[in-house]
Amino acid sequence: MTEISPEALCPCRASSQDPRTFSDCCGPYLARAKNPPTVETLMRSRYSAFARGDVDYLYDTLAEDQRGDFDRAATSDWANKSEWLGLDILAVEDGGEGDPTGTVSFVAHFSRDGKKLAHRERSLFSRDGEGRWRFARELPMKGETVVRGAQPGRNDPCPCGSGKKYKKCCGAAA
Repeated sequence: MTEISPEALCPCRASSQDPRTFSDCCGPYLARAKNPPTVETLMRSRYSAFARGDVDYLYDTLAEDQRGDFDRAATSDWANKSEWLGLDILAVEDGGEGDPTGTVSFVAHFSRDGKKLAHRERSLFSRDGEGRWRFARELPMKGETVVRGAQPGRNDPCPCGSGKKYKKCCGAAA
C-alpha cells in the first residue's frame, strides 16, 4: 500500500479553491475512523483508496451483491501500477445524509505506462443495513452520444454493402 503523508494534499482534490490535506479529507474514512456521510465523500474516498492501493477499503465499500465479482488481484494491479492524477466530480444526484440512494458521475485521471488516461463512470450507491454508503453498480452515463466514425449522409451508399442509398436501407429505421 502506498503511504500518503497526512500533510499531503488529498488525492481526490476535494476543493481546488481550498485544497485539503489527506488527514482533513479522505484519511479518516480510509482509516475507518469515520463513515462517509454522502455519496460524494464515499466516491472521493474510494478514489483516494485507489491512489493508496488500499484494496481492502475498496472491497469493504462494495454492496454485498458486488463482492462476489470483486477481483482483488486485478484491482490491486490497476491501483498500484497507475499514477493517480486527480478526480473530477461531474454530477451528484441525491446521496445526501437522508437519502437511501445516490449517483455520482465522475472522471478519474491516471497514467499507466507513461500514457495519461481517464476513466469515466456514473456510479450508483446505496445504504447497507447499518446505514453506510456502499458502491452498488455502474450506470450508463447520461447525455453522452457516442459517434463511431463518420456518419453516412442520406444519399450516400449504405455502409452495410446492400448497394442502396443509406436513406432507403439502414437509415430508414433511424
